[in-house]
Amino acid sequence: MHTTISDGTYTPEEMLRIVQEAGIEVFSITDHDSVKAAGIIPGLLEEGSPAFISGAELSCRDEYGKYHILGYAYDPDSEAIGELVDHSHGMRMIKLNKRLDFLREEFGITFPEEEVKKLTEMENPGKPHIGNLMVRYGFAKTKEEAIRDYLNKMKATNEYIRPETAISCILRGGGIPVLAHPSYGSGDELILGDEMDERLSRLTDFGLMGVEAFYSGFTKKIREEMLDFAEKYDLYVTAGSDCHGKNKLIEVGDTGLDEVEGMPARITAFLKDAFSRKGGVR
Repeated sequence: MHTTISDGTYTPEEMLRIVQEAGIEVFSITDHDSVKAAGIIPGLLEEGSPAFISGAELSCRDEYGKYHILGYAYDPDSEAIGELVDHSHGMRMIKLNKRLDFLREEFGITFPEEEVKKLTEMENPGKPHIGNLMVRYGFAKTKEEAIRDYLNKMKATNEYIRPETAISCILRGGGIPVLAHPSYGSGDELILGDEMDERLSRLTDFGLMGVEAFYSGFTKKIREEMLDFAEKYDLYVTAGSDCHGKNKLIEVGDTGLDEVEGMPARITAFLKDAFSRKGGVR
């Protein structure tokens, strides 16, 4: 789940309230390239509050493609994690400026100086923030159109974090590295079968410990394939909605877990491990 710290529309405080109202017992906030929520939420928890697991979602890329690596249950005070998100944040700000330059040079799209200043002062500005701004100023009808027809036309830069770097830092920070929405690559790319097998073989060699087999956008077929891969590579399984508040039509708790009987054993094993670490708060 994502808050206003990255590209969500609910603050961490609002997200906690929504989670409580939904009756969710265990949750994590996985803002992009940020660990700020992991320092906020534990101080808000009271008796009867849901259990919390520290989280972050790190954007990675290598010669084989794009990955989103989740870091769970890490020590929020870890220097390894702090240095990683600081580096990732710096690259995100570079990308912001390149995207604004691209819009101006390719399409003649510019924004008032005060709007650009607001973007640069955000924790983790990304394509949704620019897309919303384009809609507000009449350059696109919807945020999705702005991203698809304009922002995604920009070629990827050479500045990225490699997945092995993210996995290594999460491990050194006492956390559990998990591949987010594994079957979804860059844009409309769908990764299945042998391609997924090859990808997981590489990532597990780096130390990957889990896969997000339960995900709001997965069909039953994709979910079952990911569960099979979890068995093959002896990986933990996690469940995530990828809720972004009003930026995506996904509700808190929409993970697909309600479609199966009981709690899968590999999720139970993940939770047991997560709550044995510093980033697990009951």
